[in-house]
Amino acid sequence: MKYYIIAGEASGDLHGSNLIKELKKQDAQADIRCWGGDLMQAAGATVVKHYKDLAFMGFAEVLMNLRTIFRNLDFCKQDILDYQPDALILIDYPGFNMRIAKWAHQQRFRTTTAPTPATTQGSPAGGPAFRIIYYISPQVWAWKENRVKQIRECVDKMLVILPFEKEFYRKWNYDVEYVGHPLVEVIDGYQAPAGAIPAFSKPVIALLPGSRKQEILKKLPVMLKVSESFCEYQFVVAQAPGQDQNFYNELLAPYPNVATVTNQTYALLQTAQAACVTSGTATLETALFGVPEVVCYKGSNISYQIARRLIKVKYISLVNLIMDKLVVRELIQDDLTPANLRRELNTLLQDNSRRQQLASDYRDLRHLLSQGGHASANAARSILHYLRELSTANHPPRPTSLP
Repeated sequence: MKYYIIAGEASGDLHGSNLIKELKKQDAQADIRCWGGDLMQAAGATVVKHYKDLAFMGFAEVLMNLRTIFRNLDFCKQDILDYQPDALILIDYPGFNMRIAKWAHQQRFRTTTAPTPATTQGSPAGGPAFRIIYYISPQVWAWKENRVKQIRECVDKMLVILPFEKEFYRKWNYDVEYVGHPLVEVIDGYQAPAGAIPAFSKPVIALLPGSRKQEILKKLPVMLKVSESFCEYQFVVAQAPGQDQNFYNELLAPYPNVATVTNQTYALLQTAQAACVTSGTATLETALFGVPEVVCYKGSNISYQIARRLIKVKYISLVNLIMDKLVVRELIQDDLTPANLRRELNTLLQDNSRRQQLASDYRDLRHLLSQGGHASANAARSILHYLRELSTANHPPRPTSLP
């Protein structure tokens, strides 16, 4: 079968590459064309657009590059029509991928008076016959919940990676399939390169302050201040590869005993006794490595007040959201102070009952995220079963009408 996969970020390239490997294992005739990166290309796909050419962050940068964004959309649409895949597989990246999903749905059910080179036999109204599959749902459960209506209308099959997403979509009368979280297999298969982390003489505490300059400036100074109270530990900052070294040098100048690593976050987590982690996917990665952690968030007051009103979740950490309870402590905005962080870090390092409870919760978390095997294999199996079932039934899709 022919697959057209769109991933627009580094994480999508990683998870897309593992999906491609599994599709090729399970479908010997798999022909895969994609938007992605080096990992997806190494897995055997033909990359037509690299995700690095798509990375426009922030409102101003998006506005400045609108012409390029629209050109990319037009190119993508024509490339899909020329390729004529059996399945269009969208990986996260909702700003771009939801536009493609909407267009693809409209193409498939458009009215034509005569066949065109882009049409295929058996498609309704002469439109393309490819199925639209979404792998790794947009986080509509956090904000912009009304996007579910468009997802229901445009996406034939949704594969979700967080267990609570299945229940979330059920209340919208939309049946989705939970396949597990792809980070489990990534971390299971990780092996640190030789010499990735220096052989420190003290136990290590990892500092993961994020990747964007503004969030680093808000959180890293608080984390660094706490290092003065734990002289028996080696603090190590995971530097974001996109930031200039001089940026970190200025922040770290008053703390000569704090070390840094770049592009070695997983190797750092493998050695750490505890971690201070900015909110986001890193909180889940830290938990899957079994490292006791405290979750840190601090933004500008305006951004925080806006986020409080828009985001509809009980927790900011994926660990707590998945487990639906407070597994790891969250220090948010005004609560993120050196005193509070020092107190929580000391508990994580010294309180054996707390560490044992965390270890138990982390085991339950891993079990929840790996039910039925690894996510990539589950997703590939589900996609192939779905496509083959449709092919056997010769059953064309019908337009979705929402109540």
